[in-house]
Amino acid sequence: MFSYVLLSLTKCVSALFYRFQVEWLSHDRFEVVDEVRLLVLLNHTSLFEPLLVSVTPFQVIWHICRRLQIPVADTTSQRPIVGRLLTSLVPGMVPISRKRDHSWQQFLSQISEKTLVAILPEGRMKRGNGLDKFGNPMTVRGGVADILGRIDSGKILFVYSGGLHHIQIPGEAKVGLFKSIRVNLEMVDVVDYKQQLQAADQPAFVRNVVNDMQARLRSHVPHCPAQPCNRLQR
Repeated sequence: MFSYVLLSLTKCVSALFYRFQVEWLSHDRFEVVDEVRLLVLLNHTSLFEPLLVSVTPFQVIWHICRRLQIPVADTTSQRPIVGRLLTSLVPGMVPISRKRDHSWQQFLSQISEKTLVAILPEGRMKRGNGLDKFGNPMTVRGGVADILGRIDSGKILFVYSGGLHHIQIPGEAKVGLFKSIRVNLEMVDVVDYKQQLQAADQPAFVRNVVNDMQARLRSHVPHCPAQPCNRLQR
């Protein structure tokens, strides 16, 4: 599979230029990857996040390539170079608008028992000042709750990125090499997670999920002092 070759090459090359500091926050680890139905990446900071594939074993990369389905903003997928690269790396990429319209419903309709859905719940990238490109605070959106409504079993793999602004800041051409990248990983049971956040109706469930994701951003994302926004907050 072409995407497996590209991701494996990404893993090998990134290992030459970057050091990865990985911490597991759960007892379950990659040995239960066959059970993962949802992959959630929190703290979206850069299009260089495919570098995080380096923290996964080759057999896990193969497993992900065969099942992965991920929504990507159509404005990103249509970019001449970045769009083609992402399509090659992730054949299961599904272009969507940034609105809850027919494109989002079409994405949800493609979720099956065989797919592994990945999502970046914030829906846009954090800039170097800690805000989005419009100067608004970064927040989690409710799409992940819609996906959970289509999944009734298995595991959730949370990937908490310490940030990649010291590698590349959105909109800037400069790329940093020979840096340390921090990431925390956590496996959570889908049934247990949904039970903990269950609510009387869907809007309340969405709020519970969003609040939980915001709490995880605050408590589970590893602190990386090399991030510009962290320096600004001193």
